[in-house]
Amino acid sequence: MSQTLDGLKVIELGSYIAGPFAAKMFAEFGADVIKIEPPEKGDPLRGWRHIYDGKSLWWRLQSRNKKSVTVNLKSEEGQELVRSLVKEADIVIENFRPGTLEKWNLGYDSLSEINPGIIMVRVSGYGQSGPYRDKAGFGSVGESMGGIRYITGHPELPPPRVGISLGDQLAAMYSVIGAMMAVYHRDVNNTGEGQVIDVALYESIFSLMEGMLPEYDKFGVIRERSGTSLPGVAPSNTYQCKDGKYIVIGGNGDAIFKRLMNAIGREDLADDPRFADNKGRAAEADFLDKAIESWTKTVDLDTAVTTLDEAHVPAGPIYNIEDIIKDPQYQAREMIQEFDLSEDEKIKMPGIVPKFSKTPGKTKWLGPDLGEHTENVLSDILGLDKPKIEELKDKGII
Repeated sequence: MSQTLDGLKVIELGSYIAGPFAAKMFAEFGADVIKIEPPEKGDPLRGWRHIYDGKSLWWRLQSRNKKSVTVNLKSEEGQELVRSLVKEADIVIENFRPGTLEKWNLGYDSLSEINPGIIMVRVSGYGQSGPYRDKAGFGSVGESMGGIRYITGHPELPPPRVGISLGDQLAAMYSVIGAMMAVYHRDVNNTGEGQVIDVALYESIFSLMEGMLPEYDKFGVIRERSGTSLPGVAPSNTYQCKDGKYIVIGGNGDAIFKRLMNAIGREDLADDPRFADNKGRAAEADFLDKAIESWTKTVDLDTAVTTLDEAHVPAGPIYNIEDIIKDPQYQAREMIQEFDLSEDEKIKMPGIVPKFSKTPGKTKWLGPDLGEHTENVLSDILGLDKPKIEELKDKGII
């Protein structure tokens, strides 16, 4: 079966999360992704978190469908190998600190002389310009300076982090969107032009901050942490059930609110003119939350979900990973897939998002061994013979 990005050639120069996550998305939909790694240890993500048979399980997911090629980018011969690969590439993805590739003669100006149509995606903490350009920046710092950490959590506690690398992965998504826009400009608009896609971690987060900037500008409002509720939108919160489990309920639409109140036996509130619109409900959010939780605490989680489903009120349980694996919706949508980990063992991996009707993404192989594809790529794409490849190995170039 053909895939959406068949024929697209991507070179990944980077490590950890943001750049490699973007490259993963390209690889999932058929792009030929060549991941360049340092010859000694490769991407540090190979050793992160839980290790099986010498490789991180996270790595196996993050690098699925990629080809691992080891190249010493600090050496002139290694740089020349990369430039040769770029001649045939469409996109280069990198997430080094700004200026690093220029030191290695692999910046956009150098690569665009070789391939004028090359699209370079550059992911960094603060972007390629501005006074913070040269500062070290991780996704956690981007989340902090982008605004999301400040509004997350309970007001009486320090701002927590979301338990995933949200800033990195969001920046990766913008990277893919930007790159595909640039491909459209180059190929569909027939300009033939490559360009730089400059993605900053903090800006990726800042872009999610809804109306906070104009609200502050016009009314001086600084949105604060609000725990489990959504400020100014009611009722929308997390409620405890009789069995101690939690349910999230979004009853903040006018008609939905009426259905919610009728479902929990509060017809009096359903017909109360004070709560006919969101403005009135938001003013009494605490009161409405107490009314809802006085009902949820009388029923177990399954009963609460069933009752609200029947009333067409958006509601759902808070899942851990064990709950996710068991859920029939995840299974029906093929979001829980199984692959060979070794000859004797299989492993579950997430399915691919989004779903395509004709050219779906798929997992062809899990994250490769370090340098697993080096010889094939140098031979098949660059035409190097075996003696030359052995010479590069002996020099530590690959």
